[in-house]
Amino acid sequence: MDSLSITLSALADPTRRAILARLMLGEASVNELAEPFDMTLAAVSKHIKVLEGAGLISRSKQAQWRPCRLEAGPMRDVAGLVESYRRFWEQNLDQLDAYLTKLQTPESGTRN
Repeated sequence: MDSLSITLSALADPTRRAILARLMLGEASVNELAEPFDMTLAAVSKHIKVLEGAGLISRSKQAQWRPCRLEAGPMRDVAGLVESYRRFWEQNLDQLDAYLTKLQTPESGTRN
């Protein structure tokens, strides 16, 4: 599986997105990340391993503490993909807007 697919797969789960949102505030331990969830520590650890595998988070070892930190690199690929679709839809909606405006504008030179 390519890296973009792995990233999107990791982002598909709301628990993993919530973990990433928490890590936007700064480093946190697995126990801290598990606090808001009604699931076992083992279940949260599995989510963290998926995020690590996608390169979305990293863990360092500082004495007995192994903090998790957000790694934004893989999100650049996602942002690029979304941006290309945004430009596509923006262009198509602009064309639709122009067409609808043309339909609503009375043609010049016609009599009523």
